[in-house]
Amino acid sequence: MIFYKTKNISIFDLDHPYNTIMDKERQIIHMDQDAFFVSVEIRKNPKLLGKPVIIGGGGDRGVVASCSYEARQYGIHAAMPGRTAKLLCPQAIFLKGDMEEYSKASHDITEIIADKVPLFEKASIDEHYIDMTGMDRFFGCMKFASELRQTIIKQMGLPISFGLSINKTVAKIATNESKPGGERQVTFPELRPFLDPLSIHKIPGIGHATYKKLSEMGVREILTLTQIPQQLMFKILGQHGLSLWQKANGIDLSPVVPYRERKSIGTQATFESDTMDMAKLKAIITGMVSGLTFQLRNQKKLTACITVTVRYTNFETVTQQERIPYTSLDSFLINKAHSLFEKVYSKRMLLRLVGVKLSHLVSGYEQIGLYNIAEEEYSLYQAMDKVRNQYGAEAVVKACIVTQPPRDETGKIIKYNPRKKKILIENQTEEEQQEVRKRSKIRSFMSEKGTIGTKSYD
Repeated sequence: MIFYKTKNISIFDLDHPYNTIMDKERQIIHMDQDAFFVSVEIRKNPKLLGKPVIIGGGGDRGVVASCSYEARQYGIHAAMPGRTAKLLCPQAIFLKGDMEEYSKASHDITEIIADKVPLFEKASIDEHYIDMTGMDRFFGCMKFASELRQTIIKQMGLPISFGLSINKTVAKIATNESKPGGERQVTFPELRPFLDPLSIHKIPGIGHATYKKLSEMGVREILTLTQIPQQLMFKILGQHGLSLWQKANGIDLSPVVPYRERKSIGTQATFESDTMDMAKLKAIITGMVSGLTFQLRNQKKLTACITVTVRYTNFETVTQQERIPYTSLDSFLINKAHSLFEKVYSKRMLLRLVGVKLSHLVSGYEQIGLYNIAEEEYSLYQAMDKVRNQYGAEAVVKACIVTQPPRDETGKIIKYNPRKKKILIENQTEEEQQEVRKRSKIRSFMSEKGTIGTKSYD
C-alpha cells in the first residue's frame, strides 16, 4: 500500500489506480451540527420547532446566515438575499441571531469531544473531524462515534449527524447524506457504490460556477467526473480540477489537523520617523485591520474584541480595547479601530508606533447575514479575498492606504500615457514587467466580476 504524505497529488502520481494511493485503513469521523444556529434558537424557544426559521436576512438588503430544514423546503439556503427568502416563504420567522451564544455552544461541544478523543480538528463553528485510525482493535469506531453523538445530544440538547469513512472528504459527504439527525458509515468496498450516483454538487469545493462549467460538459454525476482524464481536468480548472478529480475518486490524503485554540492575532508598525499625521496614521490602521480580517476569514475565525495601541515619542504606551459582536467584517472593524484610535491618541505628541489586535477568537465563517450587511458588500469581500489568495495579500488594498502617486526624478506626478506604454515596458526590469502583468490579471479579474464576486453555498 502506498500512502503519499503530500496534500496534493501531481499529474504523474494520478496515473496510479485510486486504490493504490490511499490508506484504506484510515478511520475518519466527521461530525456536523444540524442547522446549528437554528437549533440553538429552538433550544432557547421550543415553540420554533417545526417552523420555517431564518437566521439573519433581516432588512431589504440582508443575507440569510442559516435556516431550518422546514425553510429549506421552500428553496431557501444560506447566503440567499433576505428579500428573496421572504418571497419564497412569507410566513418564515426571521431572527437576528446571537453569535456569542452560538460560539459558547460550539465551545461546549468542542470540550465534550476533546474529553473523549486524542486527535480532532475543529473545521468550523459547527463541525469537527476525528481521527480514529488504529482504534478498531480496541473498540468499534462506528459504535464509539454513535455513543459520542448521543452524548453531545444529551448534554447539549442539540441535534448532530456524523459520517465515518476512510478520509475527510468521504466522511463529510456521508454526514451530509445522513442529515438531519443521522449516522452513516462508508467502508472502502462501499466507496464506489456510494459516491458514483451522487450529484457532483455533493463534492466539497464545487460551488455554483464550477458546477455550471462541468454540467455544460455533461458532467453532473460523480461517476462521470471520475471518467474525465486528469490532464483535461487540470486544463479546465487547474489544480482545483485535480483536487476535485481526487475527491470524486474518494482520494483525500489531508490529515486531521490537531486543534489548537488561537486566542488573538495582531500587528503593529514602528515608524522610521515619528509622526502625528492623522491621515497617515488612520490609513495605516485601515491597512492593518484589512490584513487581520483577511486572516480571520481565511482561518474561518471571528473576533469579539479589538484593541488599538499607540506609543508616543517618549515611549509611553497606551492601549484601548472594546468588546464587539462576533465579526470578521472590514467595514465594521475599521470604524471601531478608528474610533478607538481617536480615544487613545489623546496627547498632541508625535507617535512612534501604532498597533491593532483582534482577540476572543472563535471558529466561524460566512455568517455575514447576522449583521444585516448588504448583499453587494458581502460579495465584494469574497471577490477581494479570492484575488488576495491568488495574487497575494497586497493585491487589493483600500484607496486610503495608497499614500503617494508615482513621481519622476523631478518630483512631478507620472500620468498614464497608453502611447508610451511600450517604451515604459521596454525600460522595465523583468521583475517590474512581471508585476505589471500580475496587476493586469487582477484588473481583468475584478472587471469580469464587476468588482463583485459571487459564491454558492452547498
